Amino acid sequence: MNYDAFLLVSFGGPEQPEDVMPFLENVTRGRNVPRERLLEVAEHYHHFDGRSPINDQNRALIEALRKELDLPIYWGNRNWHPFLKDTLQQMKLDGVKRAAAFVTSAFSSYSGCRQYRENIAAAREAVGEGAPEIDKIRVFYNHPGFLDVICQETTDALLAGSTVFFTAHSIPLSMAHGCRYVEQLEEACGAVAARLNLDQWRLVYQSRSGPPQVPWLAPDILDALREEQAKGTKAVTVVPIGFVSDHLEVLYDLDTEAKDLCAELGIEMSRAATAGTHPSFVRMIRELVDERRAGGGQPAGLCTETCCPAPAARPMRPATA
Repeated sequence: MNYDAFLLVSFGGPEQPEDVMPFLENVTRGRNVPRERLLEVAEHYHHFDGRSPINDQNRALIEALRKELDLPIYWGNRNWHPFLKDTLQQMKLDGVKRAAAFVTSAFSSYSGCRQYRENIAAAREAVGEGAPEIDKIRVFYNHPGFLDVICQETTDALLAGSTVFFTAHSIPLSMAHGCRYVEQLEEACGAVAARLNLDQWRLVYQSRSGPPQVPWLAPDILDALREEQAKGTKAVTVVPIGFVSDHLEVLYDLDTEAKDLCAELGIEMSRAATAGTHPSFVRMIRELVDERRAGGGQPAGLCTETCCPAPAARPMRPATA
C-alpha cells in the first residue's frame, strides 16, 4: 500500500479554562449526562489550570516522528482542535490521497478502536468528494516496541517488595463483552510480568464514569489499594499500561487521587512513566506504518468491519485527555 501522508488521531483536550466545558459537551454530545457531572469532571481540568497535557504530548510525539517517517504528518482529534474534519479538509487541499492513521490507543475497545474508525468515516463524509482514504493501523498492545518501553519504565519505577498495579481505563461490562480489551490487557501485563519476574502483580482499573448502577470493569484502583492495605502491603508500583502518555487521567487519577489515598493508608507508591516519546515507541509507530505498506494479509490486531461494537448505552468518558 502506498501512502502519501501520516495521520495522528487522538482524543483531544482543552488548552485553557474557557475550553473546558465546551470540550466536555463535545465528549458527551448525544448522551444524557447531568450538568452536575460535567462540572465535577471540569474541576479535574481546573486543578491543572484548565489545560489538558494531551495536546502538548501529541505535539511532542509528532516532532519525534518527523525523524522516523518519510511522510508529511497531520493530526486530528475526536473532541477538540484540531478536529478530524478540519484536518482531513486540509489534507484534501494539500492533495493527499491516502494516509496511514495511528490512533493513540494500544488496546481494542469501542472507545479506543471502532469509534475512531467511525470518527474518521464521519470526517471523510463531511469533507465530501476528494477526501483522502484513511487506513487505521493495528492496535499495538503486544508489539515489542511498546512492551519494551513498559518493561523499562516499570523497572525504573519498581519499589523493593512492592505489589505492581497495572492500570487501564475501566469500561462498561457491556462494552468489554464485545471486544478483546480485557484479554489483550491480561496478555500484555502477563508478558511484562514474565519478563521482569514479577511475583506480586495485578490488573486494576481507573477513571470509570457514569451512573453507579451500570457495571464497569473492576477492581477500581482505589478499592484495590484499600484491599492491599488490609493485607499488609507496604508499597505499590503503579504502571499505567493502558495509557500512552501522561495525560490528565494519569496525572489526576493516579498522581493525585491514588497517591493521596496511599498517603492516607500508609502505603508507599511509585508510578512508572508512560510510553510518551520514548525512542522504542516512536520506532514502533514507523514499523506499524511499514507493516501496512508491505501488506501481506491481515496482521493480528488489524480492525475488521465488525470489531468492537458499541455498547447498548454509550458511556461518558470526559477525562480521557
